[in-house]
Amino acid sequence: MIPVAYARRGNEVLFHGSSASRLFTTLAAGQPTCLTVTLLDGLVLARSAFESSMNYRSAMVIGVARRLEGDDELDALRVITEHLIPGRWSEIRHPAPKERAATITLSLTLDECSVKMRSGGPDDVPSDLTDPVYSRVWAGHVPLHESFGQPISDDHSHAETAVPQYVLDWRR
Repeated sequence: MIPVAYARRGNEVLFHGSSASRLFTTLAAGQPTCLTVTLLDGLVLARSAFESSMNYRSAMVIGVARRLEGDDELDALRVITEHLIPGRWSEIRHPAPKERAATITLSLTLDECSVKMRSGGPDDVPSDLTDPVYSRVWAGHVPLHESFGQPISDDHSHAETAVPQYVLDWRR
């Protein structure tokens, strides 16, 4: 299991990795796979350890990936880039032939997938709600919020080059 950048395009999820990667060469050759994405939204604190949980959104896609090539691959790389940072593709240099040769871009259809979500507070055992000790324990949920810090220019950026507005506006 390795983290990868991904994006949805219609009825498929797109992702890419190194052409030197054994995992990606095996997937490109038709090995079945499972791609998962989980976003943690909060922690749920119940009156018991067993009922404590997390709020989340998760998806699992199962199937055989298809290797993308040519214009379809270039479009997939655009879709992934725009999913990560909307507005970026139009201002950056697109992948050179050597860079594309070093990359395997795959598509996995959403024909076999599952989505699971949890939200809200704890589901305490009814006896915990009336117990003289445990009924006094605080319970609830603590939302987690993703936020982005101030952009930091690299050492090669020109002093007069402003951080693009799409970076300053970026939110999930």
